Amino acid sequence: MQIRQSSDPWALVIIVLSFGLFGLALVLKGFTHDLFLEGGVFLVSLKLILMAKKNMETENRLERHLTEIKELLTHKNP
Repeated sequence: MQIRQSSDPWALVIIVLSFGLFGLALVLKGFTHDLFLEGGVFLVSLKLILMAKKNMETENRLERHLTEIKELLTHKNP
């Protein structure tokens, strides 16, 4: 099983900070209707970070493919 290391350490900081603030709001506000709002904010933050990670992986994959294409073209036309 391959363990991936996050290339963006700030994403982990944002997740931990968001979760900490969510927990703090839960303690201060209690289980009221505001819990849904706090949970929504946390999920939006998490979703944005996951989307950024997926975009980064896609960009890396496209760069690899473009490099392969460039190498094939240079070998074909010396």
